[in-house]
Amino acid sequence: SEAHLRQVRVFADNPETFVDDYSKEFEDGYMEILRRKGEHVRSRATALYSEVIGDRHHIHMNSTKWLTLTEFVKYLGKEGKAAVDQDEEGKWYVRYINRDPEAEKRKEALLRKEKMDMDDAERAARMVEKQIKNALKTAP
Repeated sequence: SEAHLRQVRVFADNPETFVDDYSKEFEDGYMEILRRKGEHVRSRATALYSEVIGDRHHIHMNSTKWLTLTEFVKYLGKEGKAAVDQDEEGKWYVRYINRDPEAEKRKEALLRKEKMDMDDAERAARMVEKQIKNALKTAP
């Protein structure tokens, strides 16, 4: 049809733009499902992909820059968007890494608080040790 030929010509003029846009949409959809699973949930990459393609308006992987799911999963791991590992059978697993700036700030604040609490506990322990040593020195 004329409309199809027009779309082919538009694609032929700038194929990288189309592939990049579809890749971004596919990644966003996959990451949204992974995000909903949570930070502490390790999921099989193929199970997540099944959820992606379960949406009738999903972007097909063959429209993206990744040829295989394995290639896509490795990309997520390399970019630090997900924790990626492979089991002894060769199955790929992914876990969401929360890069939200607010979540990062909360984690940093919690780490600072834990460090301060630890410093306080260490100071108190040193003070008790010092008092014990002083008491032993002054005892007859």
